[in-house]
Amino acid sequence: MTDRSPAGDRPFGPALALALRGRCPACGEGRMFASFLKPAAACAHCGQPWNVHSADDFPAYLVILLLGHILVPLMIEVNAALAIPLGVQAALWPGLALVLAVALIQPAKGAVIAFQWSRRMHGFR
Repeated sequence: MTDRSPAGDRPFGPALALALRGRCPACGEGRMFASFLKPAAACAHCGQPWNVHSADDFPAYLVILLLGHILVPLMIEVNAALAIPLGVQAALWPGLALVLAVALIQPAKGAVIAFQWSRRMHGFR
């Protein structure tokens, strides 16, 4: 159900939950992304346009912030508990950072777009 009224409520919580799964925050049925990071021009189910967002680099900044808060304490704890050779660590931590970054970037972009949609920012009036 698309909310077309200018005064209609667009709660961020449900929109975020849908966007994290790649679903249209407006109706919950259509797909938000046409490819890995490219939003669909519009929802195939309700017609909500998604190409009017202005996420820019903010999703990447969020992912970097999250990775720093996840990996640095993990690295410290693992190094304190185990004696992992330096060569293994040189492959382990960057590899883990890459896997986590790829896993987090699409949900982060969906969250930013859902926030903009729920607050009627940029082209989501």
